Amino acid sequence: MSSPELIMQVLRNELRSVGMTYKELAGRIDMSESSVKRMFGQKDMALSRLAHICKVAGIALEDVLRQAADVTPHVDHLTLAQERSLMANPKLLLVAICCLGQWTFEQIIETYSLSDAECILALIELDKLEFIELKPLNKYRLRVSSAFHWRADGPVQTYFKEVVVGDYFDGRFDGTGETLMCVPARLSQASAQEVLQKIQQLAAELARLQQEDRRLPSIEKDGFTLMLGFRSWEFAAFTALRRPTTMADVKSSVVHQLGPRKR
Repeated sequence: MSSPELIMQVLRNELRSVGMTYKELAGRIDMSESSVKRMFGQKDMALSRLAHICKVAGIALEDVLRQAADVTPHVDHLTLAQERSLMANPKLLLVAICCLGQWTFEQIIETYSLSDAECILALIELDKLEFIELKPLNKYRLRVSSAFHWRADGPVQTYFKEVVVGDYFDGRFDGTGETLMCVPARLSQASAQEVLQKIQQLAAELARLQQEDRRLPSIEKDGFTLMLGFRSWEFAAFTALRRPTTMADVKSSVVHQLGPRKR
């Protein structure tokens, strides 16, 4: 996401936080509501216009620019050494995942059995690992992008496959805002790539919504996890029922069914 887009996103969030609608803003800057919507839809505006909007809305321009700088994306994944460091300390991994969820220092220690000192040390270590940028008063800025993902062959992803996935899918998926779908399809490689791009867009949209909801009280938010998998795959039990397609497959199937020939 480019800097102008980030600034527009932050400005939109700030307008929402002060309860100002596009219609009200349009009246204050002498524009039509449709023109205001179009302006925000284009995700770019002159600095003078930005300053004017901030002034009439009672928003500090400096805060908008600072917040936009704070959410500027960085790396999409960690190095293997960085992931190994996280896996070496379960509490460090916990705090790292909390940071990905934009938890505050206070929320972490109120929720989990971590002392203030333990949490501070974890934040310091995450800063050394360049996962976050630690700021005064135990605040931080993520140094990973909204498209962040764990390494496919890394220790964190391996741990998730072995432990976390089973625990995740053990749920009923029938709560408010929950769903579970398994959608098989026969696709060309081009179509598969298109689906993959949409999944990446969905992940970016999730990050955007999380950013917008940061100012909401904790009581109005809950922890949700999106876990997606998309690959060429067939259930092994179904594969075993496939018809042989060559003579070699037929012979292999017969041998498999009859067992090895006795001598």
